[in-house]
Amino acid sequence: MTESGPARASAELLESFPNPNSERDYTLRIRIPEFTCLCPKTGQPDFAALKLEYVPGNACIELKSLKLYIADYRNVGAFHEAVSNRIVDDLAALIEPRFMRLTAEFNVRGGIYTTVVVERRAAEWSPAPLVELPPEMSA
Repeated sequence: MTESGPARASAELLESFPNPNSERDYTLRIRIPEFTCLCPKTGQPDFAALKLEYVPGNACIELKSLKLYIADYRNVGAFHEAVSNRIVDDLAALIEPRFMRLTAEFNVRGGIYTTVVVERRAAEWSPAPLVELPPEMSA
């Protein structure tokens, strides 16, 4: 099985809903600790923890559909780099976020850990400057 072969997770499983605060930049952070796909070379399972962060535009990802979409990768053979980029491409195509970052931390295989970080940014969007707050005062 390969990423380009017939077994693919279906982006048709994904759903969105209107962003209730589209006038404002805010960040959604979603942890997916039990992602699995198959190694396209050996067919053995690969396990990863996914961390998805995004600044929504006019739509947000519906979480149940995201769960079903992610679970659909269970029998898909894919290289770490390909599957991480494909997830971001599918999600970004659905909701057109202002910004999206996926960090995929794959478990050890053959003594090697792999972390893939994929980012997408809308061409017209730039983040607000970071606000540095003073440290908390102790009581």
